[in-house]
Amino acid sequence: MVRFNDIIKYSKDLTLLYVEDNADSREMTLMLFEDFFHQVIVAVDGEDGLEKFKTHDIDLIITDINMPKCNGIDMCKKIRKINDTIPIMIITAYNEDEFFVESIELGVNGFLFKPMKMDHFSQVLYNVVQKYQYMKESKENLHFLEVYKEAVNASAIVSKTDINGRIIYVNDAFSEITGYSKEELLGKSHNIIRHPDNPKSFFEEIWHTISKEKKAWKGIIRNKNKEGKSYYVNSLIMPILDLHGNIVEYISLRQDVTDIMNPIKQLQDTLRDFKRPVLLYMKLDKFDMLEEFYDNDVLEKLQKQVASHLHNRFADFYEFDKFYALGNGEYAFVIDYYKYLQDESQFIQEMKGLQEVIAEDIISLENISYDLSILLSIVYENNHILESAKLGLKNLLKTKKDFIISNNLADKEQEKTKQNMKVVSMIQYALKNGNVISYFQPIVDNQTKEIVKYESLVRLIDENGKVVSPFYFLDTAKKSNYYTQITHTVLKHSFSVLKLYGVSVSINLSALDIEQKSTRENILELLEEHKDFAHLIVFELLEDESVKEFKIIRQFITDVKKYGVRIAIDDFGAGYSNYERLLDYQPDILKIDGCLIRDIETSSYSLSVVKSIVTFAKEQNLQTIAEYIENEAIYNIVKDLGVDFSQGYYFDKPEPIAHYINR
Repeated sequence: MVRFNDIIKYSKDLTLLYVEDNADSREMTLMLFEDFFHQVIVAVDGEDGLEKFKTHDIDLIITDINMPKCNGIDMCKKIRKINDTIPIMIITAYNEDEFFVESIELGVNGFLFKPMKMDHFSQVLYNVVQKYQYMKESKENLHFLEVYKEAVNASAIVSKTDINGRIIYVNDAFSEITGYSKEELLGKSHNIIRHPDNPKSFFEEIWHTISKEKKAWKGIIRNKNKEGKSYYVNSLIMPILDLHGNIVEYISLRQDVTDIMNPIKQLQDTLRDFKRPVLLYMKLDKFDMLEEFYDNDVLEKLQKQVASHLHNRFADFYEFDKFYALGNGEYAFVIDYYKYLQDESQFIQEMKGLQEVIAEDIISLENISYDLSILLSIVYENNHILESAKLGLKNLLKTKKDFIISNNLADKEQEKTKQNMKVVSMIQYALKNGNVISYFQPIVDNQTKEIVKYESLVRLIDENGKVVSPFYFLDTAKKSNYYTQITHTVLKHSFSVLKLYGVSVSINLSALDIEQKSTRENILELLEEHKDFAHLIVFELLEDESVKEFKIIRQFITDVKKYGVRIAIDDFGAGYSNYERLLDYQPDILKIDGCLIRDIETSSYSLSVVKSIVTFAKEQNLQTIAEYIENEAIYNIVKDLGVDFSQGYYFDKPEPIAHYINR
């Protein structure tokens, strides 16, 4: 007989649903069950049992067969449709043989016979709860394996190959560092990223270790990306063996160590040696153009000659241990703050003057004459000097300037990161708790001032119940993995309003949305589901320079127009929008950019641009909408110009749809 403690080991955390119509039997047996289970939910018949299964978190079911309303077998059939793996035990009398076959077909896990014998009950219960806990542990282990896999994917550069060394899997980090798409990599060998400077014997040693000795190999490998540039990875390559010790595939986990290889590591060490270092970090101006014009050999020679020239130029004015040629057209050296920066303004003037002198220099190499010009980032405050200097260079490249004091930029960037993480946390909370919502702003007919449609606008509700505008979270969402989830939620809300109220709804879509396959599929599914209302949908396309796949966008427009959907170009007339794009998008509506409308009372330029847009739209039989109608004067101007529709706070601000429908 199984001991009481053996059963309790597996059953103590389980919730039992016990279904029995006989009050006397129920009372006696319940006392027994309560000794074994964490909680016992009691039902008096099959209908009651089904309802309580739906409303409670049940781990195990023990049920009688013959009961009024719904017998135990029928109840279990219905439960199996909801959860086909939950353990079920049947309490049966010996004269109920006719139910045995049906019970077996149902997948019942055990039978308890009336009158119940303790040894039989103990053995059956032990078998069932033990099996259930093993199954539960197995699911948990699989879940943990998936979590571990995600963690590895997020923290390492991963690839797998078959036994012949052909790539069968790469993660996003692998594609990012190599510059190759997954499609370009799959089926190829790792020769595609092998750097030619690595000797053949190096890879023969690796292959022998992992394939012949069946051991893991670890070390640093120099590779080259699609553009031919070097990078370094600290790699662990190991064979995956089956239960018989045969190799089935190989896996490689890598960490990018390019930035910590010499000479960067040497530069970092030098910075640590100074009590108060001053880092002068520079980059050849327009280095990307040099990379386009010259091959790697010429470029390397040019960089070496530039390094020598810059070294001599700066050495005439400052003492430093080493001038670092960092590659990619970048150079650096470190000087002592206490020696050279007693007068900071004078030092900065001297550096700018020296930078101007260098701009007059010409580097001659074979048949090349290169007008030398440098971008200069200087840091003398902060513990993260190197990071700040690099961020300073990025700033110079972005702003097209050539000199910057980059003090504390790394701290500022970290603060930005912290703020971004707060926003990400807010987004996560909103998605988890259903707090991504849609507000709607009316669009009115300029002739009648009647509402003809509503623009769907996303909002978040934060943990304090505050409604948050997309200005504060949408850019961060686009940089994280949550933007697509937000878009799908807005689409769901918008189509729900469309179906419930039969009103025309305008939905914003960016190029990022349309280029995302899952979003396109979601939209087409929603249109098919709501095809009777699809003609009431307007998709407002938000243009920007990040558009990569015009072909995909054009096909998307063709697909949705089949449902009667209309297309609007948002923010038309300013920024990236142009008349040429109309050929690609074939819109039905032009939504005039708000910056033109806002200034239309005082700006003759804005007035002229809006006039030209309206004239063009009427000639092409396109409708026009003016955004940011803030007052009656602006409304009258756009109405007189012939704009068809208006939208703005003059009419109403964005609100939940009930604000408009129920008033």
